Parts: sequence; structure tokens; C-alpha cells
Amino acid sequence: MKRLILACMLAAAPLPSAAQHLGGWTEQKFSLFSSNTWAQGRDAVNVASDGTASMIWTALPEAEWDTRTASWTWSVSDSVPPTALDRKGGDDRNLSVYFVFMPAEIARQNQGASITRLLKVDEARVLMYVHGGASARGALLQSPYLGARGRTIVLRGAGTGQHSESVDLARDYTRAFGGNATSLVGLALSADSDDTGSAIRASLSGLRLQ
Repeated sequence: MKRLILACMLAAAPLPSAAQHLGGWTEQKFSLFSSNTWAQGRDAVNVASDGTASMIWTALPEAEWDTRTASWTWSVSDSVPPTALDRKGGDDRNLSVYFVFMPAEIARQNQGASITRLLKVDEARVLMYVHGGASARGALLQSPYLGARGRTIVLRGAGTGQHSESVDLARDYTRAFGGNATSLVGLALSADSDDTGSAIRASLSGLRLQ
């Protein structure tokens, strides 16, 4: 992906056993003249992408930095073609859910910083769960943009349909980076069709952290 900038804090509604996270996101465009069209509701986000790419982003309150699992449902009615997700400039995908980790003391030192600054911190780590690409489910790929700081985990290949996901962030962090997961300080959601000039119609709903 291209430049990312830290945008805003998310106001989350508490649930009995989990925190619900959709609504109140802020978009970061990657191009001055084009971006996706996002429609945000309390429990769902819809996106239309026509040869465009952009992201919505939020920081998490410190009370949720110890999150270790996440679940959501995503639905795709129009899909990008299969792509190589580890190739810069050719890695279109329908949806990516980003989980940004950093040691708590480092996160406190960088509160309010841009995401570009955060991602230059040696301790920053990003797990990206992807709907798209040509790789098999469960494939772990290095990010062509984040290097050692980012790993892509393929949950669904390019195509249409609705699927519910449940991920173990702590386990996947260890698999991707080694060691124990640090603090989950931010979330992002992106759709990317600019390299292939294709179209995406997709939604993500019921995103919950625990």
C-alpha cells in the first residue's frame, strides 16, 4: 500500500465479552484525486472501489491494547482478479484488515504520531488479514511495503461470497514475528483495485475484539 496517516480515535460500544468496532472510522486517501467510496454504519462498513485505493483507520484506546482475538464477517459481490500479494505495485485485494502492534511504552511515546512515523519505529508490527490474491488460505507473506514490520495472512482468495472469520492474533503474531504479541494500538481497513483497474463491492460487519 501507499502512504498511510494516523487519523482518529474510535469510540467503541462495550459488549458483555467483547468490544464492537465499526463506525466512526476516518478515511486516508492514497491519491489526491481518487479514492474508494466508504459507507459506514454502526455494525458494518460498505466499500465501492473502481480502480482506486484507500483506507479507513482508527487508533484504539489503551484499555483495549491487550486484545488477543478478533472476529468479523466480510462479503464480496464484485472482486478484483487474483494477484501476487507480495509484489509491490500489483497486489490488489478486495479487503484487508490491519492490526497494528507496538510495545506499550513505545506506543505511549508516539501517541498522536502519523502512521508513517509509527511504521518506521523498529518495534512496530502489522498483521494484515486479506480477502484477495492468488495464494492459498493461511499463506503467510511478507509485505512488499512494510518489510520486516508487516506480514500478510491470506484468509480468502480473490472471488465473491460471504464468510465469517475468527483469528487468534496472539498465535498469528508469534507465527509471523516470533515472541509474544505486543499492544494492539490500531486498526485499519482497506480496499485496493488501482493496479488492475477493476471493481470491488464489499462489506465488513460485526468486527469484534476480545
